[in-house]
Parts: sequence; structure tokens; C-alpha cells
Amino acid sequence: MPMVGLADIQEAQSRLRDIATRTRLIEFSHPESNFRRLFLKPENQQPIGAFKLRGAYNKIASLSEKDRNRGVITYSSGNHAQGVAYAARALGVKAVIVMPQNAPAIKREATAALGAEIVFVGPGSAERQSKAEELAAQHGYVIVPPYNDEQIIAGQGTIGLEILEDLPEVETAFAPVGGGGMISGVATAIKLSKPSVKIIGVEPELAGDARASFRAGKIVQFPADEVVHTIADGLRTQSIGPINFEHIRRYVDDIVTVSEDEIREAVRLLAANPNTVAEPSGAVSVAGFLFHRDQLPETKINVAIISGGNIDPKMLEEFRRRTRQSN
Repeated sequence: MPMVGLADIQEAQSRLRDIATRTRLIEFSHPESNFRRLFLKPENQQPIGAFKLRGAYNKIASLSEKDRNRGVITYSSGNHAQGVAYAARALGVKAVIVMPQNAPAIKREATAALGAEIVFVGPGSAERQSKAEELAAQHGYVIVPPYNDEQIIAGQGTIGLEILEDLPEVETAFAPVGGGGMISGVATAIKLSKPSVKIIGVEPELAGDARASFRAGKIVQFPADEVVHTIADGLRTQSIGPINFEHIRRYVDDIVTVSEDEIREAVRLLAANPNTVAEPSGAVSVAGFLFHRDQLPETKINVAIISGGNIDPKMLEEFRRRTRQSN
């Protein structure tokens, strides 16, 4: 199984200069701040509102001119779709995106606005992938996978390099887990630079396939009709990728799961600062830190990655209203 190295991530960092935003850490105030400090890595501030631009651009930029001329295709519920559409537009490449019909409107509209051609399918992540592979075979498009790809992993790993540059004393880093692209890259970048740092993945209980795989020592797949119930739409993958799993096994210390109510509360708390507004998928790492202390390393300097901020304003207001009603 091919493994991503530090040089691959450093090369991606060079490609992404002046493309991806160099997001700066923000300290997060919470009741235990005196004992456990938490810094946020706000990837919601990327041009597409999510970290996915990093991997998508690195992948497309690394293609030969011949392959770029063929056009690219991907399958995504939203943020990777926008990342591919943005990167393809920047590089003058045709992009086709296979999206589920239940993808949030805010993500569907943003992807279309970036000039990509969109093909809709059902809710299952396996169905999206199958349709993209079919269209790629028909039209010769190059597939840009959402997570199971070395160039994607290297691009996402640039987040880890930036964390270490800005906070060399970090002791634990928290990352959301869907298909495993972000945590693979971040864990690789950090562990190969500073092995003492603990890497903790966080995912919804309703889509806890990564934790199940981590515990079993083999990839475990969850049914589409189960993972679709989490509000964290960006983490509704049915299984992690094989390349991602190898990186997770080698570099990740643990994976914890969070409830839907914990995700909602983390979204609400993060929304108090306009710079840290998070969609549910982007808030899971903070939910893990706040509500699962008994499962976590006893470390003082921690970083949680906000993977994205593309939340429907109506959803955010609903979370706030529910909290007010319960108080």
C-alpha cells in the first residue's frame, strides 16, 4: 500500500501557496480553559468554506496536461464537490460532480456557481462512487477521489504542517473523520514531524465506521440507510478508504464518536464567534474535546480542526432556538 511521506506534504504546501488560505489558530474559551486549552484551526475560512480545497487542488495541479485536458470527475455530498469545482476553474479544467439528491442546498448551489456540471444520484456514498466511475469510463474523465488518494491526503496534510508551525507545543490534535482523507494527512504530517503529539479522530455515533474499523483492525462498512441519519452530512461515508486506513492505523492514536446532541451543542457554541461558525461535520472535533474527556489524553495544549462552515442559516437558527427552549 503506498504511503504519503513528509516530502509529499511539503510539495503540496508549495502548490497551495496563494491558493488555499493560511488559516490562523484561534483560542476557544470553555469552562476548563485553565486546565485544558483548546485552539481552533478554522478551515471554514477557506474560499469554499471548507478544507477540501487543499486536497482537490493538489490532486488536479499534479495531473499532466494531457490528463487535465480530459476533464475531472468526483463524487461528493458537498465540500469536496466545491473543492474540485474551485480548483478545476482555477486551473482551466472541466469538472463533473456526482452529488446525492439530499445534499444541502447551500452546497449544491455553491458547486453549480463555480461552473461544475452536476449529476444527481441517491443518498449512498457507494452509489455516488459507482456513477462517477461509470461516467469516467464513458467520457475519459480523471477521477478525483474525495479521500482515498495519495495526492488528496498530502493536500489535507498541509493543515498539520501549519498547526505545528503556529503551535509547536501542541500535545493533542483532533480531526473529524469521514472517509479519512483529512485525518490521514494531518496525522502523517504531525507524527512524522513530532511523534509525541497525540492524534484523535472524531466522528458521529450514527456513522461510526472509522472507529469500528480502528477497533477491528480491518475496514468495517456501515449501511447507507444508517449513516444518512446523522446531521453531519459531510461525514456520511459508509467506510474509510483503504489508503486512508493504512495511514490511520500507523499514525492515529484513537477515534471517538459523538452524539447528535453533542454535535448540535458544539455548533451552537462555535457560532458565538463569526470566525468559527461550523457546519455539523466541522464541529465534531470540538464536540469530542468538550464532551468525552474521560476517553482523551490528559493534555493541556490541544487543537481541534473546524473542517468547514457551510451550514444552512435556518439549521443554525434551529439549533440556537432548541437550546433556548431547553434552558
